[in-house]
Amino acid sequence: MSLERFINQAVSSWMSEDGPDSDIVLSSRIRLARNLREVTFPSIATKESAEAVIKAVEERISNGCPTRFGPLEMLKVDDIQPLQKRVLVEKHLISPHLAEHSLNGAFLLSDNEEVSIMINEEDHIRIQCLFPGLQLTEALKAANEVDDWLEEKINYAFDEQYGYLTSCPTNVGTGLRASVMMHLPGLVLTRQMNKILPAINQLGLVVRGIYGEGSEALGNIFQISNQTTLGKSEEDIVDDLKGVVSQLISQERSARDALAKTSNIQLEDRVFRSFGVLENSRIIESKEAASCLSDVRLGIDMGYIKDLSRSILNELMILTQPGFLQQYAGGPLRPDERDIRRAALIRERIRMETNQ
Repeated sequence: MSLERFINQAVSSWMSEDGPDSDIVLSSRIRLARNLREVTFPSIATKESAEAVIKAVEERISNGCPTRFGPLEMLKVDDIQPLQKRVLVEKHLISPHLAEHSLNGAFLLSDNEEVSIMINEEDHIRIQCLFPGLQLTEALKAANEVDDWLEEKINYAFDEQYGYLTSCPTNVGTGLRASVMMHLPGLVLTRQMNKILPAINQLGLVVRGIYGEGSEALGNIFQISNQTTLGKSEEDIVDDLKGVVSQLISQERSARDALAKTSNIQLEDRVFRSFGVLENSRIIESKEAASCLSDVRLGIDMGYIKDLSRSILNELMILTQPGFLQQYAGGPLRPDERDIRRAALIRERIRMETNQ
């Protein structure tokens, strides 16, 4: 399979499309956690109770899906090969928990992969909407549309005082997790990020790496999300996060301007050295690739590099993950083989872009 065809089949819309403030915000995600009334929660579920959840969702989609998102096809986790599951996790379409630890896990995907509905994950139902750029309000609207459609036929576990009941107490209330993925090299290079992180935490938000809890912020990419879901409305949670993200966008742009004024030649040298590594390496590990891709993306955004699109970072950060590399290769690869494949894929992707 050619790389171009592979990318066209593998890349979700949030990776390849621009959105508001997409020079800094790669994506916006809304996730709603829901459970069925009078059905055992997944953490202590039996096979029968997990099957009851599957049946309830199957009955709902049998009556048709919202035309904006449909068709939504149910896929069972146990019917998918391990490598395919890994790719879905790398694309942020399903969680590692659903891929590896769920009982009777399943999921539904929209054609453009903006909407993902996970079934029998940590909660019975987890609705996810993933949009390019800073589009939290739009993603919330889409998630609520899916939620309303499901709730027409499914009775949720809901308490008048506490709101939606969830497996984890931190999700009780709205059941909402709102998050944005941000590229913040300016704040990292000017050594401001270590001061900003504690301030963000004090505002009730949490900062993680590209794959959420426990992951490293490779390539200067940070995921920022709310921690509190109880006592606030969905709109208030999203507005609070948008406010912090807007400040970070402003601070990142100021940091980039400062670098251009005080260290322009050094920054330009860093960008083109990283570009040279990506363009010519025959072996490259994931951490080095992420760092170089971040530098090149910064160079594109600041106008040093003219013949590459900024979506190349979004794409290659995903396409060079272990699952994707092995899918492109057609089978399992040792770590050293992945490093060789990663370098080759990056070279070919850059060549494909610059030859257009």
